[in-house]
Amino acid sequence: MDSIYLIMLIALAILAIADLVVGVSNDAVNFLNSAIGSKAISFRTIMIVASIGIAFGALSSSGMMEVARKGIFMPEKFFFDEIMIIFMAVMITDILLLDFFNSLGLPTSTTVSIVFELLGAAVCVSIIKIMGNDDSLLQLGEYINSEKALEIIIGILLSVVIAFTIGAIVQFISRYLLTFNFHKKATWTAAVFGGLATTAIAYFIIIKGLKGASILPPNFSAWAGENLWAFLAINAGVWTVFSYLLAKFFKLNIYRLIIILGTFALAMAFAGNDLVNFIGVPMAAYNSYEAWAASGIDASAFSMEVLAEKVPTKPLLLLLAGLIMVLTLWFSEKARRVVKTSVDLSRQDEVKERFKPNLLSQNLVRGVIGVNNGLIKIMPKKLNESIRQRFALPTSTKVLLADAPAFDMVRAAVNLMVASVLISIATGMKLPLSTTYVTFMVAMGTSLADKAWGSDSAVYRVSGVINVVGGWFMTAISAFTAAALLAFLIYQFREIALIGLFVLAMVLIVRNYIQSKKKATEIKEELKLKKAESSSIVGVIEESSSNVSTVMKRGAKLLSYTIDSLGRQNLNGLKKAIKQSDKLSDEIDELNNHVFYYMKNVDETSTAASRFYLLIQDSLEDIVQSLSKISSKSYKHVKNGHKGLRFNQIRDLKQVEEMLLALFSEVKTEFDNNTLDNLPNIIDKKQEFLDFISNEIDTQIQRSKETGSTGKNTSLYFTIILECKDIVTDTNSLLEHYYREYTNSKKTDVL
Repeated sequence: MDSIYLIMLIALAILAIADLVVGVSNDAVNFLNSAIGSKAISFRTIMIVASIGIAFGALSSSGMMEVARKGIFMPEKFFFDEIMIIFMAVMITDILLLDFFNSLGLPTSTTVSIVFELLGAAVCVSIIKIMGNDDSLLQLGEYINSEKALEIIIGILLSVVIAFTIGAIVQFISRYLLTFNFHKKATWTAAVFGGLATTAIAYFIIIKGLKGASILPPNFSAWAGENLWAFLAINAGVWTVFSYLLAKFFKLNIYRLIIILGTFALAMAFAGNDLVNFIGVPMAAYNSYEAWAASGIDASAFSMEVLAEKVPTKPLLLLLAGLIMVLTLWFSEKARRVVKTSVDLSRQDEVKERFKPNLLSQNLVRGVIGVNNGLIKIMPKKLNESIRQRFALPTSTKVLLADAPAFDMVRAAVNLMVASVLISIATGMKLPLSTTYVTFMVAMGTSLADKAWGSDSAVYRVSGVINVVGGWFMTAISAFTAAALLAFLIYQFREIALIGLFVLAMVLIVRNYIQSKKKATEIKEELKLKKAESSSIVGVIEESSSNVSTVMKRGAKLLSYTIDSLGRQNLNGLKKAIKQSDKLSDEIDELNNHVFYYMKNVDETSTAASRFYLLIQDSLEDIVQSLSKISSKSYKHVKNGHKGLRFNQIRDLKQVEEMLLALFSEVKTEFDNNTLDNLPNIIDKKQEFLDFISNEIDTQIQRSKETGSTGKNTSLYFTIILECKDIVTDTNSLLEHYYREYTNSKKTDVL
């Protein structure tokens, strides 16, 4: 029986490794979003800086696992067998919860998750003990550190509001002083900004990142905390002069240096302090096992007072944990997906909005717009004009480039600076704080102040923030509930529950990993639609040819899948077809939104290119709309249980499908090879195709008079046939636009 605890310890070690992987995937947003969003440095450099920060933070960690050992519950109230149940329930829940959020691409708090998992599991086991002893539930306070739990909840609420507000205020002031043309300002302005920002980050590194580390002089962190203003003043002066010398004589970009330093600082602090969230519970379990094994006392009688003592983590374990975190950072697709959510919500220009508006976001946006309009009326005209001018985007900004930064280096630097200061202050005051909450909400506050949430994007961005923040609070509720449930199952069913839950956790992790890789591969294979950037018709033809090829390829796949599923009355197949059509429609919508920015970006002499781009987008949209209508009508018909199409109807539709697939294939081949000389041969087949469809319509009119025909299946058949007719017409219109401009460009080249 005693061997079960050794097995549990091994299982906890495996779970710790898995938790490190999913934890880094989640928390990467804390230190990567500013550098990636601003593109101040290459992605490779960002990863190297972050990796060094993680490794440095892991090695310099104090390794005190106080939260897992005694921060949430009173260890002396539990026996060894009960503690192991709590720890197993916590680790399984933590992995599943974080992996779920990572799969959605939503950042959450590893600190909050581990705390509420400990709280939920401990409460469950405490209630079981109390009821077993016939005691009152009012005694629960003797088992649980409720004061600490309440402190953490208050910290969550305050950190969300304060981080957002401070981020917005600091960014507004910084932008007003520096403007979007910050690179044209005098050297001393960058030096002053650099001095203040570096001071904030340096204080963060010393107070938060290296607190208690042996590499600092003895009591240095304590002196810095006690003599805060002197420390800050000295740093501000030294870093300002240093920044001026670097900018003046070495022509270095101070903002870029701030971003590098800030990324390193947050990565280091994450590894040095949040490491407890991933290995704290397994380490506490290991310490418990060592003490119990040496005692010779039965597991159900060995009290866990030993957990009240401070035990530093072994350096070798820290090194191993740091290595796992670095490898995860480099290879995790989920980490990049979580970072993308934060960056997209902060983006200065337009982006494909991931979140749909909801009633709360709509009302909030309308309310803020009303307040803003009221303030504009109250404020002096000169002040309004001054703000408008200083927040004006540079006219030379290229909004179309695929690799354009999501925001500039000033905002990235403010994100890192404000997050560093807030986390440092909270650490100095010994307040519980989630680094994820702070960094994310600072980024959202700076986005608002920078007017990144314009009238066309605000409702989507606010909806996204609401979804993320709502997910944070769901983290606490889900963590508490799930951990309590798992603790109950393990307590009741022991070995059976342990094996079952452990296997379940591993299976779900592997399955989610495979699905994530498959999804990433599918996205890469789909060859997403490309946005044009050229100001000439020839350039637009070249840049948009891949879009035509992609629509033909995916359109053929969608049509074939829909007709096949309709013939077999396969509702699940039609549901997948709907998803495919929705995805293609969303990408076409994104391209249509891009047309405005394309027209805005090109010069006044490029009217012809703009008109051509607009026309081909219109034709592609019409084709996709027809495909979507075929899918949606077919799905609705089968879902409502209507009578299926007759054999001869399906047979005729398959003939139409074959002709359309042949058309799509020919068009795709031409645009893949960039040889548009054969387009007239394809266009000439239009009438033959339309005549065939016309005959099919006449045939169906005759069928409708026969016994067995119904209004629903006749209506569906006509819808599909007529939409196929529109696809042929729109495809030929598209080809005519291309061929006309293609031949005109060849004539121009000859002349």
